[in-house]
Amino acid sequence: MSLDLHVDRSSPVPLYFQLSQQLEAAIEHGSLTPGSLLGNEIELAARLGLSRPTVRQAIQSLVDKGLLVRRRGVGTQVVHSQVKRPLELSSLYDDLEAAGQRPATKVLVNSMVPASAAVAAALGVPEGGEVHRVERLRLAHGEPMAYLINHLPTGLLDLDTDQLEATGLYRLMRSAGITLHSARQSIGARGATAAEAERLTETEGAPLLTMQRTTFDDTGRAVEFGDHVYRPTRYSFEFQLLVRS
Repeated sequence: MSLDLHVDRSSPVPLYFQLSQQLEAAIEHGSLTPGSLLGNEIELAARLGLSRPTVRQAIQSLVDKGLLVRRRGVGTQVVHSQVKRPLELSSLYDDLEAAGQRPATKVLVNSMVPASAAVAAALGVPEGGEVHRVERLRLAHGEPMAYLINHLPTGLLDLDTDQLEATGLYRLMRSAGITLHSARQSIGARGATAAEAERLTETEGAPLLTMQRTTFDDTGRAVEFGDHVYRPTRYSFEFQLLVRS
């Protein structure tokens, strides 16, 4: 690891936190890529003039965030950076590609189902009428990060499983001539169900970020209703807040 690391002993910020912030920034900016090794804790401590417990605390804080992993016989290794998704009408697939995360998709369900009351209300279709249901597991660097459930009106576009695994849903929509215009979205958090925990390699009850979104085309038609859950160690939403004049 050849990073320009330093600590300011006159700062009120704890030394371990200064180090962990610099390492996290190196991961986020790509200076430390997935698979990189941090090297020996003793060497890092000696290089920075820190104690081993201080270095160990800094590294453990990043292990707890899911950015690093300790592998027996290998050492401390960078796993991934957290995807910070801006609040705009974009797809997770596109955001992952833009972040250099090498997205992959496993389609779990691709079928026609009766619309529940919530789905019918979101899409403006009769309750019990047929809608297209797609369930996907989205991965980055081979690790699951989101479980995605989407419902679409029938006849909107051909949802081929191979295409869904090769690219993002919004790209398929744009290729079919659908112009995405706006969306209504809500974000929350809750504990993982047993099924979600198994899919996302989390424990049952682990905290998950949630997102529900209804997307509209340029004619005002609802074209998809998404109900997604994300691992918070891998994913966050970014907001830009403005003072109301």
